[in-house]
Amino acid sequence: MLKVYTLIAVFEHMGYFLVFLNSMISILKQTHRIYSVFIIAIFSLLFYPFYYLAAQSPKSYGLLNSLRKLKSRLCAFFIGFVPRFTFEEPLLPGQTYIYCCNHTSNHDIMILCILAQGRFHFMGKAELLKNPMLRVFFKTIDIPVDRDSKMSAFRAFKKAGQNLENGMSLIIFPEGKISDEYYPPRLMPFKNGPFRLAIEKGIPIVAVSLTNVWKKMWDDGFKYGSEPGIGNIYVHKPVLTTNLTINDSDELKDRIFDLINSKLVDK
Repeated sequence: MLKVYTLIAVFEHMGYFLVFLNSMISILKQTHRIYSVFIIAIFSLLFYPFYYLAAQSPKSYGLLNSLRKLKSRLCAFFIGFVPRFTFEEPLLPGQTYIYCCNHTSNHDIMILCILAQGRFHFMGKAELLKNPMLRVFFKTIDIPVDRDSKMSAFRAFKKAGQNLENGMSLIIFPEGKISDEYYPPRLMPFKNGPFRLAIEKGIPIVAVSLTNVWKKMWDDGFKYGSEPGIGNIYVHKPVLTTNLTINDSDELKDRIFDLINSKLVDK
């Protein structure tokens, strides 16, 4: 009987220890999130004057992209986040692409800035115009879109089409937003716009799977915190669109969805 009571006591103490350990891990993750926000804020302030000057003319948009690529690398280094890219096939220098990527984390912007080659721009939600640090991009090189307005979407994709014709790659998250419906996250249905645009302009699509980035930071990290480590990114072979018609846009959308989903980690 004594042995039974001893075992019960051991299990109770183990339970208390696990609760304590989980609490400590949660505190450390929230501390890392606060530290990450601080690092990003500091570099945003340091780079802002240079962003502002480079954003004054489309001729210096290449410099603007180089600056945000550099800032992304510095932020990733100081917060201890290591993006590890696996390429199914090397991307061609000078080629204009539409990068389509799943969206689960604030890290995603930083990752795509590091990945994208040459001249590129983002399409993102109109609410980003209210962000004091991102406004300089969405009033110049990047394209804001109101998800609830068909007219806004039409204008946004018209502008994106013009940029593609001028050799500027497009980065877009076809889910439209980070979904808070599931945790661990699931890939949500795609919007049609980028696939119709790719076919109309004959631009190859690069499907990008951010496989485990959500484990390092989900959304803005407020709920679960964040942690340093390696984020695995799988870059699929570009999908050509030159032989497709608008009637093929749904099939293309499904193909890109399946490619991205095939590499995701949900455990």
